[in-house]
Amino acid sequence: MTGTNPPESAWQAPPPASADARREALYLVLAQVPSGKVVSYGELAQLAGLGRAARWVGRTLSQLPEGTTLPWHRVIAAGGRLSLAAGSASGAEQRARLRAEGVSILNERVDMRRHGWRPMEHNS
Repeated sequence: MTGTNPPESAWQAPPPASADARREALYLVLAQVPSGKVVSYGELAQLAGLGRAARWVGRTLSQLPEGTTLPWHRVIAAGGRLSLAAGSASGAEQRARLRAEGVSILNERVDMRRHGWRPMEHNS
């Protein structure tokens, strides 16, 4: 039968089936983001094999337990925008942690060309 299968270049692995598997995939990738680098919610979803699940990533990270060792502060909005409110406790903590890692913040944005994580370049 022709025309029933998508071209090989269009094939993608299906996202993990269970919510636990999706969270585990997310956490595994997030744990690899190095100090001084940031990744967007959407990029993190893609890298974890979760497709276009940026909002799900944001919700999931907002539910991390207090004291987690995962680098949640390295996840920002598209275009380098900081999405946590500057006046909130979590927003202040995110900014302080990023600055402590050498990430410069200007006008509530991070320069993604300078600080964006590119796993193929940082796989040490």
